[in-house]
Amino acid sequence: MNENVNQDLMAIFLSMAGLLASRGENPYKVKAYRRAADSLKSLPEKVTALAERGELQTIPGIGKELSAKIQEFLSTGRIRAYEELKIPLPESVREWVNLPGFSEPIVHDLFFRLGITTWEDLEALAQSHLLQTLPGLGTRGEEILNAIRSKRIACQ
Repeated sequence: MNENVNQDLMAIFLSMAGLLASRGENPYKVKAYRRAADSLKSLPEKVTALAERGELQTIPGIGKELSAKIQEFLSTGRIRAYEELKIPLPESVREWVNLPGFSEPIVHDLFFRLGITTWEDLEALAQSHLLQTLPGLGTRGEEILNAIRSKRIACQ
């Protein structure tokens, strides 16, 4: 393991905070990553020692989710969520941001987490009503479905 694991994780968390902030993500989530980075910066021992003792959540600002990300980094040398954040959305998917109620974080989740890559996939998701389970989209199901159909027809 790298000698500077605390600094590496600190840099990753700061970068994640910046990427999340630039995408308009929840400001509390952004703040959590920044706080975790600050805690890692001032940590008097290596994070690996705390992980070995099962004490990651004793670090100020490190809860269950960030603890899991640290564990992932310690075991694999990377954090999947960070790798996904660094990859820009394809141009064909980026235009979904213009749909009613959509934002870049929503489109990012649809593409990277759910694997939705085409207008057809998006329309099928909207028809299944699963799209309405995303925060902010619940009451706009029919409006979104009509917008998707219009865009899909225009793209053909």
